[in-house]
Amino acid sequence: MPHTETPGTEAVPATRLRWWTELPLILLVYACYSAGRLVVRGDVADAVDHGLAILRVEQALFLNAEHPLNRLFTREPWIGIPADFWYASLHYLVTPAVLIWLFRSHAVRYRAARTWLMTSTFIGLIGFTLLPTCPPRLLDASHGFVDTMAYYSSYGWWGGEASAPRGLGGMTNQYAAMPSLHVGWALWCGVILWKYGRTRLTKTAAVVYPLVTTIVVMGTANHYFLDAVAGAAVMGAGLLLAPRVMRCADLAKARYLPRYAPAPAAPSATHSPIVSAGCQTSAGERIPRQRHPESPYGPGTEPGASPSDAGESAPAPAR
Repeated sequence: MPHTETPGTEAVPATRLRWWTELPLILLVYACYSAGRLVVRGDVADAVDHGLAILRVEQALFLNAEHPLNRLFTREPWIGIPADFWYASLHYLVTPAVLIWLFRSHAVRYRAARTWLMTSTFIGLIGFTLLPTCPPRLLDASHGFVDTMAYYSSYGWWGGEASAPRGLGGMTNQYAAMPSLHVGWALWCGVILWKYGRTRLTKTAAVVYPLVTTIVVMGTANHYFLDAVAGAAVMGAGLLLAPRVMRCADLAKARYLPRYAPAPAAPSATHSPIVSAGCQTSAGERIPRQRHPESPYGPGTEPGASPSDAGESAPAPAR
């Protein structure tokens, strides 16, 4: 069975990428992600309704992982506090680290993987726009959830409002729970580490990181289980769309960016111009009609010389 590359992660014969062009692009995408979460707040009542609807769907499907995990994280500080640090920090540390590692170690794969991540992120922003969702921690206490970020806020750098730094909780959209890009980005990191990692440690991290992240987002009451499923679905959609996005980017670059013609190559020895104007020289000549001083032949006596070549001082041929 022939080997086929996974769409969105195949090598592409593109021009060499530079870090000083990649870094502004990544920062721009992240700024759009942050601004999109901030601007698209939606109505709080609608967000709460969407959150309760997700709970009802999970109950109908006999899914209830959030409550036991949340109770465990609240009851056991040695689990809950590291989980809050995990949720508040690794999302913003591991993903850039994997991007940098891929850029340095597998540059030919980098563009496809980066495009996959960015495409999925923009799809997630569409989800935040169309379906603002109240996370479990912001529901009424009667639903049985405890906000562990607020519960353990005295141990971390975040405040009681959100995972943002203290005093900046109002600058983030806390109703952007569907889909969970924490899970989506962790899944992307896992796929990249599994596919291109060469050590047992990277293979282990490829499995552990997305799995633990999924448990953490539910145990801290920041996401529902279906949010995590939606995050994985968003990454799948981005994976399928990434090759088309790259083709569109290449077409736009070829159409709108200026093209520079390559400088003419210097003439090589094999294609040097003829400068003798059609005159031929023999082995003992530097230029036509000029004898080499060390030539063993006398004027007009070299092989193939005609009588006219000998000049006026040459004796006439015998008859």
